[in-house]
Amino acid sequence: MKKGIAASKGYAIGKVLIKEVNEVKVEERKIEDVQSEKERFKKSLDASREQLTKIKEKAEKEMGADKAAVFESHMMLLDDPEFAGAVDMAIENDKINAEKALENVSTMYAGIFEAMEDEYMRERGADVKDVSKRILANLAGKISADSEEMVANTIVVAHDLTPSDTAQLDKSKVIAFLTNIGGRTSHSAIMARTLEIPAVVGLNDITTSVKNGDIVIVDGNEGTVIINPNENTVKEYEAKREVYEKEKEELKKLISVKTVTKAGKRVEVAGNIGKPEDVYQVLENGGDAIGLFRTEFLYMDRDDMPTEEEQFEAYKYTVEKMAGKPVVIRTLDIGGDKKLSYLPLPEEMNPFLGYRAIRLCLDRKDIFKVQLRALLRASAFGNLKIMFPMISSLEEFLQAKKVLNECMEELKKEGKEFNPGLEIGIMVEIPAAAVCADDLAKYVDFFSIGTNDLIQYTLAADRMNEKISYLYNPMHPAVLKLIKMTIEAAHKEGKWCGMCGEMAGDEKAIPTLVEYGLDEFSMSASSILKAKQLIMEN
Repeated sequence: MKKGIAASKGYAIGKVLIKEVNEVKVEERKIEDVQSEKERFKKSLDASREQLTKIKEKAEKEMGADKAAVFESHMMLLDDPEFAGAVDMAIENDKINAEKALENVSTMYAGIFEAMEDEYMRERGADVKDVSKRILANLAGKISADSEEMVANTIVVAHDLTPSDTAQLDKSKVIAFLTNIGGRTSHSAIMARTLEIPAVVGLNDITTSVKNGDIVIVDGNEGTVIINPNENTVKEYEAKREVYEKEKEELKKLISVKTVTKAGKRVEVAGNIGKPEDVYQVLENGGDAIGLFRTEFLYMDRDDMPTEEEQFEAYKYTVEKMAGKPVVIRTLDIGGDKKLSYLPLPEEMNPFLGYRAIRLCLDRKDIFKVQLRALLRASAFGNLKIMFPMISSLEEFLQAKKVLNECMEELKKEGKEFNPGLEIGIMVEIPAAAVCADDLAKYVDFFSIGTNDLIQYTLAADRMNEKISYLYNPMHPAVLKLIKMTIEAAHKEGKWCGMCGEMAGDEKAIPTLVEYGLDEFSMSASSILKAKQLIMEN
């Protein structure tokens, strides 16, 4: 049995097909004809664009427009004049071949994403690599239709699956996939959940542990793989699969059901999103709200700050699609370890505890005010709530509120509409905020507990460090005390308290959170229905 990361739930029993990677080996060579090398690069961009258009159309048909949106960001990179310009410049200045110039530029772009603390943002580095690999294959003339023969009940095994690979899987034949690398927030994992096929990623050496034709059992619930199982094990997992499928159908009955605990308390089950298109999945899974909209995506994968108008359109789109349901939007959480190519920031010894989020925004009010104005204007179109991240003291919150009030005054003078009574809250992710929650609760409209950081700050355990992962425990008594204190402080002042960290969708933690009186649970869309069921049972 092999253990990996459970990326998409479900059970599958089928035959292995190892997806071979046609790696293009890049060698640097000096060139004389700069113009023809640039032309080669341009032709490979055009070919890549044509291929991605077809893949996007297929993904739209099979997975819906929201999931196919990933290919829009891929195509945006192809159309990005700065990306293409950087490759052209490398060809011209260094007098090197297009393949080497592309490799140098894409490595730099991907590195910016991969250095970030936010897992969702780190995985966007994979998008850059995916697009660059396609351009490179076109340069080398190695792009061809997938010739690997897929039969019914195929389990695809690969070192990694790019979004393009995943979108092209024949879902009438592919019943699961396994990869050596990857995480729960990689696009391939997200797409597996959309296709509703089991997936286990991060298996390290699955490509060398199996061979074509092997029978494997994929347990997407536990993140395990059984290679060439005996007859009894197969029967055991066939029974598990049957039970799971029945449960899944039952859960669909909860889509439009209001979530009420056994004690009669109405609870909101919401979704976390990273971009406006993600609202569709939240609604399809019966989400009552958006509990966390990470706005970082608007600032990423571009060459300059998003304008007020661009941000306004994104926020307006989201609140309109949610049609009156609450949308909690977190202000910019960037800086320190999360870097933007166009925003120079100082190098820091300890970026997790450094110049980031609200600290950066209060220092750079020029950036902060553009976002706040866009958020206020969008509040006229739906139930928008603003949430400040990384708050450690009452003074910080009051400073942020002061900047927001300045924006309100400006918009009033300009005759622009906004909701003057919109709710303003904070993320409780620093232990100091949880300890001082009774004071903060007098001034804020709501709390949302960001457990991902709260746990690592409380336990001094870096959640990205595999060596000490055993210390990162959501159910540690100290963490639970801080959560309980925060909820009680909010309720004492008649305010509501939500949770938008991974813990909100943790099946083991939900009963305790219900007992503490948590008002809103926000999680990835695919966890919503199961969470509804568990909350109603407690």
